[in-house]
Amino acid sequence: QVQLVESGGGLVQPGGSLRLSCAASGSSSSINAMGWYRQAPGKQRELVARISTGGTTTYADSVKGRFTISRDNAKNTMYLQMNSLKPEDTAVYYCKAETSRGWEYWGQGTQVTVSS
Repeated sequence: QVQLVESGGGLVQPGGSLRLSCAASGSSSSINAMGWYRQAPGKQRELVARISTGGTTTYADSVKGRFTISRDNAKNTMYLQMNSLKPEDTAVYYCKAETSRGWEYWGQGTQVTVSS
């Protein structure tokens, strides 16, 4: 079992920045890739960014150049630095961990609201 806890969400003005964190506990040594997803009201959950154990990253086109995903394997923590935020970035952001056995675990989500 892997437990994931997100933090760092909040209300920010357009053009502002936030950094999300996702702390993993439990069988965290079994985690391979991790990722950030988001879900806006009335929309499907979508991939924002993903990072492999070795650090290879993937980004949604909508966030390329503005968001940066990273992970500290020693701290079992993943981050999402979000810059130049736009109102359309407003959503609940979730972290996901994929294990070596193919299991997937999700955090409870953290709300990000971009509004003036």
